[in-house]
Amino acid sequence: MRRSRMSGFGVMGALTGSLILVLAVAGCATSGDVSAARAESKEALRVAQQANQTATAAAADAAAARAAADAAAEEARKASEKADRIFQRTLHK
Repeated sequence: MRRSRMSGFGVMGALTGSLILVLAVAGCATSGDVSAARAESKEALRVAQQANQTATAAAADAAAARAAADAAAEEARKASEKADRIFQRTLHK
């Protein structure tokens, strides 16, 4: 029983030590580092927004193309039916 208590304290100690190390490293960041990170994040956001706009435009173009294809398919169906009727009339003459 005693062994598991000690290993539990060892794990907690390691976690606490890791947390202190992370906080110490984070505290060492200079204002230049923070400014650079902010600039990079702003640029990444700008690129993501531009990609989103491009994707939205592409989706609109695809929808328009789909509508045009549907209209063309309907016209082709009507023309085919008309041609069939004309052909059927010629067979009956």
